[in-house]
Amino acid sequence: MMDVLLIADLHGQFGKLESFLEIGADAMIIAGDITNFGPLDPVDALFSRIDVPSFAVPGNCDPREIIDVIEHSDGVNLHGSRLSLGKVTLAGIGGSNPTPFSTPFELKEEEIEQMLTHVVSTMERSIHNVLVSHAPPKGVLDLVGEDNVGSESVRNHMKDFDLVCCAHVHEQRGVADVDGVKVVNPGPASDGYCALIHLGDEAKDIKIELLQV
Repeated sequence: MMDVLLIADLHGQFGKLESFLEIGADAMIIAGDITNFGPLDPVDALFSRIDVPSFAVPGNCDPREIIDVIEHSDGVNLHGSRLSLGKVTLAGIGGSNPTPFSTPFELKEEEIEQMLTHVVSTMERSIHNVLVSHAPPKGVLDLVGEDNVGSESVRNHMKDFDLVCCAHVHEQRGVADVDGVKVVNPGPASDGYCALIHLGDEAKDIKIELLQV
């Protein structure tokens, strides 16, 4: 039904974009950390280079002003929002839960909870319901050393989705299945990592390939 390319953690390194586009997906999702604490000037040009529908949330290393930049670009801002694409519903939460590093876009767990509760309550259910979250769910693809650094609120809302696309923890590239919900971290796009997600015609028909360009 639809092939979606998932990338994340570009950190301002856009040189591999054409290689990602050559994979030939129907749409692209960027799960945050588009920049490395800015600058924001190249972001509009980045989205103009993407020749398929593109959807994004900011990451914790993106200045908060990136939301307005995405809103006025050729991409679609998913942060705190949701939209339906036929048989696919996308919802998004950007930034991250608090880190020890005081990065530009951090949210309290209460803020993430409120935002996701609102998004879930207003979204239309589809065959495939996808959450794009820069922060991983707590306890899933979120290990840094011995610590689980993911978001409790994202974990609480996993049940409302069939697929969670996350990023943030570069070393946790992979795919997990938690109570029937697939979770994927494509790895840092700055190193050429990505994930190709095939969304089939039936519920739970989701196949994920981890790739490198």
